[in-house]
Amino acid sequence: MPFDEAEVSRHVPQPAAIFGNKTTRVGVIGLGYVGLPLALLFSRRGLVTTGFDIDASKIEKLARGESYIRHIPNSAIRDSLDSQRFHPTHRYEELRHADAVLICVPTPLDAHREPDLSFVRATAEAIRPYLRPGQLIVLESTTYPGTTEEVVLPILERSGLRCPVLPYASASATADSHSTDVVDFFLAFSPEREDPGNQQFRTHEIPKIIGGVNGPSAAAAAALYGQVFDRTLVVSSARTAEMTKLLENIYRCVNIALVNELKMLCQHMAIDIWEVIEAAKTKPFGFTAFYPGPGLGGHCIPIDPFYLTWKAREYDFPTRFIELAGEINTAMPAYVVDSLAQALNRRKQCLQDARILVLGVSYKKDIDDLRESPSLRIMRLLEQRGASVDYNDPYFPRLHKMREYDFTHLSSVELTARTLESYDAVVISTDHSIYDYEFITRHARLVVDARNATRNVTHHRQKIVRC
Repeated sequence: MPFDEAEVSRHVPQPAAIFGNKTTRVGVIGLGYVGLPLALLFSRRGLVTTGFDIDASKIEKLARGESYIRHIPNSAIRDSLDSQRFHPTHRYEELRHADAVLICVPTPLDAHREPDLSFVRATAEAIRPYLRPGQLIVLESTTYPGTTEEVVLPILERSGLRCPVLPYASASATADSHSTDVVDFFLAFSPEREDPGNQQFRTHEIPKIIGGVNGPSAAAAAALYGQVFDRTLVVSSARTAEMTKLLENIYRCVNIALVNELKMLCQHMAIDIWEVIEAAKTKPFGFTAFYPGPGLGGHCIPIDPFYLTWKAREYDFPTRFIELAGEINTAMPAYVVDSLAQALNRRKQCLQDARILVLGVSYKKDIDDLRESPSLRIMRLLEQRGASVDYNDPYFPRLHKMREYDFTHLSSVELTARTLESYDAVVISTDHSIYDYEFITRHARLVVDARNATRNVTHHRQKIVRC
């Protein structure tokens, strides 16, 4: 049933009044690598925070004070629970008690490499029955420009409440008291900027980008995040904030594609690309070092370019540069497998029926995150070419079933001298710090190094093939 607009306008408070103090109640939907650190941050800063997730096993672990993310210690969960400022639940009806609801759900690609917003839509539908006047909804999930206005807003407005898309000029203009008369609830986009495993920057130290669908929404989000982040930056619209996140990750994607292509060229020219990069980065200006690898992993960098190229087609605008970078990076796992096959051929061996050990299945070193890991693609390609594949990863004793991969028949093998000697080749796909590369090289018959992890190995270098 629609709300009475006049009644709503009398009960919608000023954004800074409700979202700029410690009485604000926060709800975080999606307690993964983004949502859980964010929920814990709000609770540590004194705000009562409810974490929502449809995965019952996550909620049960959190309720016991247990973390399922390696870089988040159990003590962080227990401290928040003991303070009674953090409450994990799967009951969405508790959303009615939250003043602000932050959406941190996955935005993957579908089988055709097009945006899959099913999690975002489902979450907006779950929020809608409990939406109330003066509530703030913020989408943090990485997506294409226009998602907040074109996908989330229409679903929420089916509640009968309105949040009109209005232009605003600056953060100072967002507090105009007259503008709140037309806004029933607040809606903004604020992209996550988590980098799992990065010890240099903690969540609250990374500047928070904020874009509202109107001025009051931007002011509300700025007041909320300003309580827990060291710095906030309000941009002119939700679309601008959405594009900012894409630019950050596409910048990395394009530059990684460049060094991946140069790596392949340098191998033909008998030049060490790693030495080239180390030399180039001594220039104190105009150069940022990026490094080649077996492909891109993580939720953002392998996916974001395809979100933008998909949206660009709506405007009949080809994004050839971005698409080419995506193609190069996507092809890298196959390049690693081809390099392995050639190395075996030089030893008068065939990849088919060869026993291969893949070292590292997480998408980058020293974390327990499998999302879009190139190691998984390498393993599947090896199986498709008839090889027998095993893996070792200290962070994954066993592999669970995923959207695209099912390696549940495998478990991490013990990394002993006898184990290494039993394989025809070892592929270093993720360069975990815990690995002893001297030991690995000494006992392996052949080492295919896709991460330059063996750069400091001094003995048995004839066994090493870098790719």
